[in-house]
Amino acid sequence: MNGRGSASGRRAGHAGRRAGGGPGGKARGQGPTGGTGGGAEESAADDRSPAGGGRAGGGSAGWARLALLALAASVLVPLVTVGPRGLLWAAVGLAGLALAAVGLWWTLAHTGLVRTAGVVLCATAPLLVPAVYAATGVLWPVLVSLALWVLAMAAAHIAVAYRNPEHGQGPARPPRHPWILMNPRSGGGKVGRFHLEEKARAAGAEVVLLDRGQQDVAELARQAVAEGADLLAVAGGDGTQALVAEVAARHDLPFLVIPAGTRNHFALDLGLDRDDPARALQALTDGVELRVDLGFAADRVFVNNASFGTYAAVVGDPDYRGRKVRTSLRMLPGLLTGADAPRLGLRAGDTRADGLQALLISNNPYLRAVDSARPGRRQRMDSGLLGLVCVRVGNTAQAARMVRGARSGGLLRLTARTAVVEADTATVPVGIDGEHVLLPAPVRCRLEPGALRVRVPRDRPGTPLSGATADWPRVTRLALGRPSPGEPRSPRATGSGRTG
Repeated sequence: MNGRGSASGRRAGHAGRRAGGGPGGKARGQGPTGGTGGGAEESAADDRSPAGGGRAGGGSAGWARLALLALAASVLVPLVTVGPRGLLWAAVGLAGLALAAVGLWWTLAHTGLVRTAGVVLCATAPLLVPAVYAATGVLWPVLVSLALWVLAMAAAHIAVAYRNPEHGQGPARPPRHPWILMNPRSGGGKVGRFHLEEKARAAGAEVVLLDRGQQDVAELARQAVAEGADLLAVAGGDGTQALVAEVAARHDLPFLVIPAGTRNHFALDLGLDRDDPARALQALTDGVELRVDLGFAADRVFVNNASFGTYAAVVGDPDYRGRKVRTSLRMLPGLLTGADAPRLGLRAGDTRADGLQALLISNNPYLRAVDSARPGRRQRMDSGLLGLVCVRVGNTAQAARMVRGARSGGLLRLTARTAVVEADTATVPVGIDGEHVLLPAPVRCRLEPGALRVRVPRDRPGTPLSGATADWPRVTRLALGRPSPGEPRSPRATGSGRTG
């Protein structure tokens, strides 16, 4: 069993090796208050493949050329078929999105007739635009253009894809005294439905079941370490995963995730099978080990995210667990437009933002819908960067402008190594991996790179290729055979017949 001091030294060494040549920790972005920085979302890790990972093969240039051709064709098709009117029809599509955004705002921020009108607008706006296109005979050029755009995005992702870091690693040594904490009520009873307790005991693990009383999960894990456990595991939700993961990281012990919760976002981004949580137990005998980051909000660990503002206030309501939709619709009008609506401030590097209604700080950045075929997922878990998404919408006009994304003035996306959340109250509610807590303001959030050793099965459904964001300057360089700075030219580009 390893002590805290030796674990800290190993984590520091791991983080130091990975941080070499990296950014200086300055946040980047633009948003509600005109904070300094570059584009809507810039990751300091964009041009780095994960530790131990490798680029996709020599076909990258071909995929990059296909992406550029498909992107150009997606613009040319409507211009050739309908002429300059294609720009008009693009504006009609954007207007439909703006109307849907207005409808959503009325639904969430108002009550009575205004809310009813919002529901109607949300339902009809997405149907109205295709109906107008069909009536004017431009539906098929629009559909072809959209299909080409999807092809362009997919080809761009493949062109800049990298191999997952765990591929090529040797097997992890099976633990001698694995300890697994199971929540029988989590995920609607997945522990019993998938016979996880019996299968874990058959694999030689000590199993502890959470009862309905108030139990200190972290203390149970610390006691297991004191009694000689050499692997800690949780079959439950992400909130419980985070509490035990902190103990595992503190003692530099491997941690096993068994996706027996409701959503299991952490397991999803690790590539685990959420439909069959028992498959995770294979890691006890045939597993590989990954190093992933851990997030901290003050002294609380999160494996996914910490949410401030509107969502955190809703999660804290006693009725939320049993009536999520009804409770949210009851509370949101006051939280979004009421006199006592929470207003937050953010400091991250050179960026400042004030008057925020919602703020999401994640353990590594989430992908955007325009950047990935898997929006809401994390491209990697070892970038050493927090992902930050901030929202400020005060009225209907600002809601309509949200279709412009980061240029709307109401949305800020950036990455940073540390961030400070400010409030005008002594404490601030926070949703940490879905669990409601109160923390003293201001709240300092940070990331501890490579802090957690995660044991995963060698055979799991996670895809071996993880697409990066659609970095079009880089795609263009690949298509022209010009490598990015610090990236070696491919054998095909140099004309060399050797691959080594």
